[in-house]
Amino acid sequence: MRHHSGLRSISLCALALSSVPAFAEEADQSRIIVTASPMIEAATARVQRTPGGVDVVPVDAFEDKVAVSLRDALTLSPGVYTQPRFGQEVRISIRGSGLSRGFHMRGLTLLQDGIPLNLADDNGDFQELDPQVFQHIEVYRGGNALRLGGSTLGGAINAVTPTGRSAPGVDLRVDGGSFDTIRTKAAYGYADERGDAWAAITTDRSDGDRDHGKRTSYRFNGNVGVKISDTVETRFYASAQNIRQKLSGSLSEKSALTDPTRGNFVGDQARDIDSIRLQNRTTIALGNGALAFGLFFNAKDLYHPIFQVIDQKSEDRGAFASLDLAGDLGGMPVEVTLGSQARFGKVTARQFVNIAGDRGAPTALVQQRAQTINSYGEARIAPMPGLWLIGGGLYTHGERKIDNRFAPARSGDASFDAFAPKIGLLYEPSETMQFYANYSRSVELPGFSELSQTPAGGAPGFTPVRAQKAWTAEIGTRGRIGIAAWDISLYRADIKGEMLQYSVIAGVIPAATFNADKTRHQGIEAGLQLAFTPWATLRQVYQFSDFHFRNDAVYGDNRLPVVPRHFYRAELRLGTDSISVSPSVEWLPQGAWVDYVNSKRVGSYALLNLGAQAQLRDGVTLFLDARNLTQKRAIGDISALVRYAADNPATAADEGSVAFYPLERRAIYGGVRARF
Repeated sequence: MRHHSGLRSISLCALALSSVPAFAEEADQSRIIVTASPMIEAATARVQRTPGGVDVVPVDAFEDKVAVSLRDALTLSPGVYTQPRFGQEVRISIRGSGLSRGFHMRGLTLLQDGIPLNLADDNGDFQELDPQVFQHIEVYRGGNALRLGGSTLGGAINAVTPTGRSAPGVDLRVDGGSFDTIRTKAAYGYADERGDAWAAITTDRSDGDRDHGKRTSYRFNGNVGVKISDTVETRFYASAQNIRQKLSGSLSEKSALTDPTRGNFVGDQARDIDSIRLQNRTTIALGNGALAFGLFFNAKDLYHPIFQVIDQKSEDRGAFASLDLAGDLGGMPVEVTLGSQARFGKVTARQFVNIAGDRGAPTALVQQRAQTINSYGEARIAPMPGLWLIGGGLYTHGERKIDNRFAPARSGDASFDAFAPKIGLLYEPSETMQFYANYSRSVELPGFSELSQTPAGGAPGFTPVRAQKAWTAEIGTRGRIGIAAWDISLYRADIKGEMLQYSVIAGVIPAATFNADKTRHQGIEAGLQLAFTPWATLRQVYQFSDFHFRNDAVYGDNRLPVVPRHFYRAELRLGTDSISVSPSVEWLPQGAWVDYVNSKRVGSYALLNLGAQAQLRDGVTLFLDARNLTQKRAIGDISALVRYAADNPATAADEGSVAFYPLERRAIYGGVRARF
């Protein structure tokens, strides 16, 4: 590995992400975004300073749901495409990020409390995020993730846990229902003049709505803040996860529609995760800004019997720092953010023959090392009242090394360096309306899933894959007038080297990954809220997604599979904080393409759900979460194919026969939450 270039880059790492911007206290929360709680004021202030698509999802948007995954928490977040697979396994995509990835996720930076959850090679597991413990979630779409150190096409999702100051006292919760689901939460927060502490223990178990879909998890999240002086605070975070998930797997289209309870028992496939995360952030308030810095350490064991038994142990460590400053330049307000994140990781990746979920003969042993260093800066200047001009960029340096112990000839390494600039403007004609535009570059480095591929009958080894790069233009508006509040973005991303994935040989998993030539992702991300009366509010999100090849030698201008062109969700809340009912719909008017040759679409569908809550007394609330009330059978998610093959005995072994995930079956959940 080129350690000298890494050291040269880390010398730039004086500065990185701070989850609380220095200028939050300057925002007037009565303006565009009305916050339900002071604990998200800093996040909403940051939205008002961002010239692009950003969303802050408070806990009250999903606390009356059985929120197993980010799909449940981000249902009404504009631009976030989430579809079910099974259990905690869902698809999460923004602007077509990782759309051909049939497992885990790619193209998004996941953070908890401002610290990256992605491994050093930038691949991540969203299963480690537990919505039960979040106070809010921040979604930065595309290049708007710059200030979180994100450079990928999709952007970044930052989940924020409470502190002893934002959530003092006891918080208890029990919920459950269909499929023998039972979940619990116990949290406590404390604060005094010297500091604060908060901790939560959560559990989850369910048989799942499909065979071989049982899951269990036990999690701990906590943090302790120490006030060193009036201007200095340090906070220590710790979290631990024990997650056991049986994998129901994909089905043929026929099975998904006629027998959606069916699961795959072959090989007792599962994904079991044991992980621990430790981190520290120290914040120093300056006269005109803030300095923040810290360290983090993540360790994870993954036991993953699929086509073979994947057995991996990984360790990641890193450092971050940031500087936010505000001032005046020639009578014009100026704000500056500088920062950097450095992540270093190693993975011992072993594979074995899968014998009913247990290790058989060893088939692979690979030592993997990675580093990713993102250094960024952004300047914002207001040449006239109501108008901000923004300029900045992110420099990313990545190194990947694969030492193949079973097949030394298939070892290899790669180094990546790229700069992703961004320019934008934010215009505020009134206190309740904003217009914005930006133009940015994204850079997505390949991880070990892309660089270590398995040929048919061979051992995994180094496979050259280039970085994915794109230029994205975005315009939009957000605001509030009368009964209406809106958030609308239009974007176009011209991509070179998009990392696409499919099985090139029937039954061979993992799928091959290649760099496409030119592709284009463009669309609309829209959210509209209508407050008809104090007791009737309609929330809606709509996505238009037009993703296609551009003059490809094989696929021409074909549309890319997986994500549909139109997608709509809406929820009508009737009632007050004391008692309310919330019917909701999810409508897919036309199904997505299944394959790259555009020979097959899945069907359309409409789902009807119902939520309700009733406050028994101050601090004690009952809630209901009923899903798919009409027992609709349809396809929820797809694994991309080269060409769809009809489901008949002659092609039963073809890749086209097992690419579909059914929608979640009808389910009734309920629970009680109490705070005191």
